[in-house]
Amino acid sequence: MKAEEIRALGDDELKKQLETAHEELFNLRLRLSTKQLVNHRELPRVRKDIARMMTILHERKLGIK
Repeated sequence: MKAEEIRALGDDELKKQLETAHEELFNLRLRLSTKQLVNHRELPRVRKDIARMMTILHERKLGIK
């Protein structure tokens, strides 16, 4: 997800997306540990998406932008 797409979401939607991303990261880690993960580039992508979402939530909390 791009930052513009994340900024367009409301707070509730963003929190739901963040929860979904955390679940996806858990599932990817599980598949990695059981040698079932095909594309290893998915892990950093999901981590970066989580970081973007958390950054935007923090900006909103501080009233930035």
